[in-house]
Amino acid sequence: MTKVWDGFIRGFHWLLVLGLAVLYVSGEEGWMDLHFVVAYLMLALFITRLIWGGIGSQTARLSSLFHRPQAVIAAVKGDDKRYGHNAAGSYMVLLFFVLIAIQLVSGLMSTDDILVEGPLVSLVPASWVELAGDIHHETVEILIAAIVLHIAAIVIYRLRGKNLVKTLLTGKAPEQPQTAQPVMRSGWPAYVIFVVLAGLLLLTWGAAPLKALFA
Repeated sequence: MTKVWDGFIRGFHWLLVLGLAVLYVSGEEGWMDLHFVVAYLMLALFITRLIWGGIGSQTARLSSLFHRPQAVIAAVKGDDKRYGHNAAGSYMVLLFFVLIAIQLVSGLMSTDDILVEGPLVSLVPASWVELAGDIHHETVEILIAAIVLHIAAIVIYRLRGKNLVKTLLTGKAPEQPQTAQPVMRSGWPAYVIFVVLAGLLLLTWGAAPLKALFA
């Protein structure tokens, strides 16, 4: 077995799954204090992932997510033997990154016009706030569709004998003959970055909802 995912990438994936689930439920139920607190944690996590994409393990690098169309076709056919995300999976990751970024940024500029508003609402024109609110609600449906597609792909790969869930739990995958092993780094520096960013966001933007949440 070969180590393909460092500790932070594995943690990022499962924390993202948990965070998105909490954000969806809290948004639907109107638990806005919880929604904002978790959103700030997700923002810190997402920024950390982008930073780690520049300084982290080889399989975590953002540059490893960009491939030519020919590589995507080869991946769909099962001919892509690289470690980490194959070319097709890489484009799915990029799609998730774009959708999550849109959700986070639009949420910062959204308001319910009653009790809560994002920290950027007072800094942008009213037309932006209205547009951000529409985008924030509409993008959720696209994100859910992308998640369903992602799960379907995982099931298909499992039927082909490739257990992607196990790989993201253990960080290890079967060796690929004649394929160079990826350069790995410890994930702890990324967790330190995440904790610092999360603390800063919660102490500034998140202080009020955090206080209300535990009042």
